[in-house]
This record gives sequence, structure tokens and C-alpha cells, in this order.
Amino acid sequence: MIPISDSPRSRTIPFVNWMLILLNVLIFLFELSLPPRALDRFLFAWGAVPVRVWGALLGQEDPFWLITLITSQFLHGGWAHILGNMLYLWVFGDNVEDRMGHLRYLVFYVLCGVLAGLIQTLVLFGSRVPLIGASGAIAGVLGAYLVLFPGARVTVLSPYFLFGLGFFEVPAALLLVMWFLLQFINGMAAITTASPSVGGIGWWAHIGGFVAGWLLVRLFARRRPRPVWPSDWYEW
Repeated sequence: MIPISDSPRSRTIPFVNWMLILLNVLIFLFELSLPPRALDRFLFAWGAVPVRVWGALLGQEDPFWLITLITSQFLHGGWAHILGNMLYLWVFGDNVEDRMGHLRYLVFYVLCGVLAGLIQTLVLFGSRVPLIGASGAIAGVLGAYLVLFPGARVTVLSPYFLFGLGFFEVPAALLLVMWFLLQFINGMAAITTASPSVGGIGWWAHIGGFVAGWLLVRLFARRRPRPVWPSDWYEW
């Protein structure tokens, strides 16, 4: 199911969410401009290479490599990768930003991406293949959305019967729980089949980011203002 839109309407302009999308797109276009060898060097320099990240954490590598847990969030491996990520961020990110406020949303987004990257690099401990993509940070946004808007409705594009394709409205909670279960099933399978020397989908970045967002959202979300009733002013 491909999300197209959701029912809540943001009360503020989600300019941080727009900025994140624009930055991801611009960096991806820069990647496309690079010749193959230069692109490889670029991704290995700014992607989160597990052996470097954990070497830095353990004091065996230059601490600089820890910054790749942030820079890797803005790198993508192809059109399907970036379009899928940006679509989910566009649909779900604006309302989460609305509830958190702009600066807190930015910190929350990056923090979820860092925690997601740590989980994925731990699963691939010793690998020299760079981890790239915004999926972990966006998974954190999805985890926050599930907590903040459990009753929301999401319009999705989905196949039906054998060859049909149409738009349907589904509960956000159902969509996000199904999404998480799919990541978890694939993540468990990947533990036994993945090779640390071969790239693939970072299922555990998705899982780690989602759980991080689900746990951290209460620390970042602002309380809704209490409705003001006439009895707040007058005695009845």
C-alpha cells in the first residue's frame, strides 16, 4: 500500500519537513552528477560504514566517522529509494512537525536517524559496506505518528483482486503496524541470510528508527492547548 495523503491537516507550515525533503533531493541530484568512481568514493566517505562507526565508538578509529551517522541520512542509492522515502516523509512528517514544533522536530528526526544507524551498523558489525538512506529517520517519524495520531485515516494506492489498482482509505494505526511487522519479519530473516560484505535493505534501521520514534515522541511532542470554555470566565 502506497500512502498518498492523510486526514489530519497541519496547523502550521511544515518548513522543516520541506527543507529535509529538498535537501535530500538536492544531494541525490548531486550524486547523479558524479561519475561512477567518484560516486563510490563519495558514498564511502559520507555513508555510515559499520566498521568505521564502531571503531570510532570503541576508540580504534577517527571520531570523525561518527558524523556519518548523520550525513548518511541524506544519501540515497536510486530513484525508487529516494522517491519512496520522500513520499512517506511528505505524508507523515508535516503533522509530527506540527505537534513537536520546528526545532524539536528537526532534532527528533536526526536523533532517530542516528539511533537507527547504530542499530543497523551493530547488526552488520565489521562490514565495510556503507549504510545510506533516510529510512531510519523516517521510520522514527512513523513511530511518532502512530502515538500522536492513532485515529487518523490515510489514503493509499493499493492493488485489489488480480489486476485492479485503486485508492482506499485505511486507519493509520493499521497501516503503520502492518509496515512495522513487515520490517520485523524481514529483519529477522536478514539476520540469518545477510552477508556483511553485500549491500541490501537496512531492515534493522527501519525497526530501530520506528521503536526510537515510538519511545521518544513524548519527550518532543508539545501538549495540545486545553479547549477554553465559557465556564472559564463565568460562573454558572
